[in-house]
Amino acid sequence: MAEIYYSSKTPRAAPEALTVTQLNEFVKRMIDSSPILQNLTVRGEISNFKNHYATGHFYFTLKDEASQLKAVMFRSAASRLKFLPEDGMKVTVRGHLSAFTRDGVYQIYCDTMEPDGVGALYVAFEQLKRKLEAEGLFSPERKRPLPKIPARIGIITSPMGAAVRDMIHVTGRRFPAAEILVYPALVQGPDAPPQLVSGLEYFNRTGSADVIILGRGGGSLEDLWAFNDERVARAVAASRIPVISAVGHETDFTICDFAADLRAPTPSAAAEVAVPDTAELKRKITNLIAREAGILSSQIRLYRERLDSLANSRPMRSPMSPVDDRRVTLDALADRLRRAESSRIAAGRAGLVEAAGKLSALDPMATLSRGYSAVYKSDGALVRSVHDVKPGDAVTFRSVGGEAVCTVDEVKEDSQ
Repeated sequence: MAEIYYSSKTPRAAPEALTVTQLNEFVKRMIDSSPILQNLTVRGEISNFKNHYATGHFYFTLKDEASQLKAVMFRSAASRLKFLPEDGMKVTVRGHLSAFTRDGVYQIYCDTMEPDGVGALYVAFEQLKRKLEAEGLFSPERKRPLPKIPARIGIITSPMGAAVRDMIHVTGRRFPAAEILVYPALVQGPDAPPQLVSGLEYFNRTGSADVIILGRGGGSLEDLWAFNDERVARAVAASRIPVISAVGHETDFTICDFAADLRAPTPSAAAEVAVPDTAELKRKITNLIAREAGILSSQIRLYRERLDSLANSRPMRSPMSPVDDRRVTLDALADRLRRAESSRIAAGRAGLVEAAGKLSALDPMATLSRGYSAVYKSDGALVRSVHDVKPGDAVTFRSVGGEAVCTVDEVKEDSQ
């Protein structure tokens, strides 16, 4: 490769022409040989972020108000990040500068990355919180109520810490009848999340607890980070048994607090809400018995008054009084029935007499009794006029006492 020289003296003839590759390789050697450029800290805003899922590498651009710089973070460094970079995030990166010979560009190769202004753990916390909240894991509608009087309390925590002793002490003081089952688990460090998940799965698989307390004592954000693990949060949300999250102190919040059915500010407070107070239960039961006794006494008094009223009523004092009353009523009804019957018979008799008179007036025999006769032809038809017969016809005269059969000799009509 041709060498490139710089001199303040009168320039000599121009050197031979370089290839593009030669120039780019020269620039790369110049950059790589600078100690300052091999240990850089650069602050800027991420843009054009690309997570190359196939390789695990991150590619992005760092920019400020006037310039921009290409950047890459390989998988070995990216896997150590507690958060996922995203466009618009202001970060501080540490790494070295080098040139990419093929494209003729220089870029910073990042070894570490921290959010600018806030910690990486805080950013990771907020990112996971937004993700799970969007999935509905924190929805109040899916929160399950705690049992009123649990018989078995499942505790997932370190068996050596002060938190477990506090929870056992509070539970025993408030509700000695409850059975306590402790599932030992690490509560910090990279091995803690799988053990916490295993404890949740154990109690759900065996059904050996009515309520689960998941917790530990206070500590730094790093100490409590196991309870911000996505695996633990999803296991808490998936639990069929109600879960109380009791991590750290009152001011500490973790992802598990949002996923749990109830958040307690401290492990001791979790034990307080998990079981009822025996003394308070006794007071409630005593008050309930007194109230029910008062209600029962009031009902007995009311029924006794009703019974006394019935006992002093006329039917109870004189059992035959209703029978006598019914007898009087029956006699009155019988009299009314007889009067109605007589009235109907008299009305019927009068109607019969009237009808008999009308029938008698229409009786042909009554007319015959006054000297008239009725004449019938041989077919039984009544002779109403001389035009109904002719000489030689046989006719029957019906009069009082019988009939006379005759023959018509002659028909004479009245003169007009």
